[in-house]
Amino acid sequence: MVPDRVFQGSNGRKIRGWRKLAGASWGPPKDPQFFGELEIDAGALVAFLQEERARTGAHVTLTHLVGKALAYGLTCVPELNVRITRRKVYPRESVDIFFIVATENGEELTGVKVADVDAQPVADIAAELDARVRSLGTGRDEDFGRSKALMTRLPLPVLRIGLRVAAWATSDRNLDLARLGMRRQAFGSAMVTSVGMWGVGRAFSPLAPYYKVPLLVLVGAVTDRPVAVRGEIVVRPMLTVTATFDHRYADGSHASRLANAVREYCSRPADFDHIQQV
Repeated sequence: MVPDRVFQGSNGRKIRGWRKLAGASWGPPKDPQFFGELEIDAGALVAFLQEERARTGAHVTLTHLVGKALAYGLTCVPELNVRITRRKVYPRESVDIFFIVATENGEELTGVKVADVDAQPVADIAAELDARVRSLGTGRDEDFGRSKALMTRLPLPVLRIGLRVAAWATSDRNLDLARLGMRRQAFGSAMVTSVGMWGVGRAFSPLAPYYKVPLLVLVGAVTDRPVAVRGEIVVRPMLTVTATFDHRYADGSHASRLANAVREYCSRPADFDHIQQV
C-alpha cells in the first residue's frame, strides 16, 4: 500500500483512508495479553498415561499431564507463581492448577482447582478431579451450588460488577467467602483446559479480568505429523499446547523458561512421577 502523503502543516499529516477507519474502530491498546504455542512430541506422554491407566485404574488424560507439567514449570519459574494486587507482587503459598472441564453429562463447562499439583502423582490428580466433577454434576458441591445460584439470579450488568468485586475480595484481599460459594484464590496459580477432546488441534482463549492468574493453557489433540528427527523425516504423535499470558506477570523470558520446563517434563513424565512417589 502506498503511504498517504497528504500533510497538514509541518507537524504531521492528515489522517484519511484506512487509518481513519481504524481510528474510528479502535482506541489505544490496553489489553496486556500475549500468546504462544509449543509443539511437543507426545510419544512419552501417551505411553505414560496408558501405563498409569493400567497400573492405577485412574482415567489419566493429556490434560492432567499438561497440568502437571505446568505445575512443574511454575516451580522452575517461581516469579510466575505469584499474585499481583495494589501494584505489589506476593508469592503464592502453593502451586494450584484450575482445570476447566465438562460436567459428567457433558452439557456445560465448569472448573475445579486442584491444590499442590506439583507434589501429587498424576493418578491422584486425575482421581481427585474426576470425583470433584462428579460432585458438581450431581449438585453435591455446596460451594459451586451457592455461587451458581447467585450468578443465575443476578442481571447481567450486576453480574459483571459482582464478578469483579468477588475477584477483588478473594484474590486481591485474599479472603475466603465460602458461605457465598467463593473460595480464596479460586483460580489457583494457572488454568488448563482441553480443546483436543473436540478434535481441535490448536486454539487460543482469552484471560478474563477476574481470573487473576498469569496464564491460561489449552491442550490440543494429538495428531500424527511428519517431523525432522536427527536429519530424517519421520511421523510422530505431536501435541500443540497454546498459552495466553498476562503481560503484567510475564515477559518473553518467563514464557521461554516455562516452555523449556514444560517440554522437559513432557519428554520424560514417568521420571518426575516416580521421583515424587519414592
